[in-house]
Amino acid sequence: MMNNNLMFFLPKTFVLQEPGNAYVTGTMTIHNEKHIVEVHVRSGVYSSDTIFDYSHGYIATRLFSRNACFIMKINKEYIPELQEIGRLAFERKTMEKVYSPNIVWVQFRSGHSMLGSFKDWLLYGRPIEQLCTGLPLYQLAETQPLMNLRHCSNAGIPSILGIKICENHS
Repeated sequence: MMNNNLMFFLPKTFVLQEPGNAYVTGTMTIHNEKHIVEVHVRSGVYSSDTIFDYSHGYIATRLFSRNACFIMKINKEYIPELQEIGRLAFERKTMEKVYSPNIVWVQFRSGHSMLGSFKDWLLYGRPIEQLCTGLPLYQLAETQPLMNLRHCSNAGIPSILGIKICENHS
């Protein structure tokens, strides 16, 4: 029989499905011992990979449609704790009810990207470095919901935490 403490440290993977049907949109793996959540969404041009690094306090999303990485600081007011994400994922998996996720709205300024430096990777951590090396990095800033979604992309954790990444044209 496995020790409960050992179970806490084993990675736990959840299959993410489109609400209301069995279509698998991706996977989410929680690494409690590393304080990291990895999300891989496969939805054609809307595919993305996201890392929540709770040790360093950052979230990075690689949007395949933009061939870029978007980074934001974890704001505990909007972003659930690591254990909360696991609990929400378990509830979504075991209950048939269709959930609507919390949505965090963020913006970036087009043309204001940078390439990651050694100093950046120390700040953001190794998992984010592995996700974003060689791609333009954009800093994200929280914003209010926008009326025009034409320049927005979806990321985050389907049915748990949506992240709307929008381009700021001002």
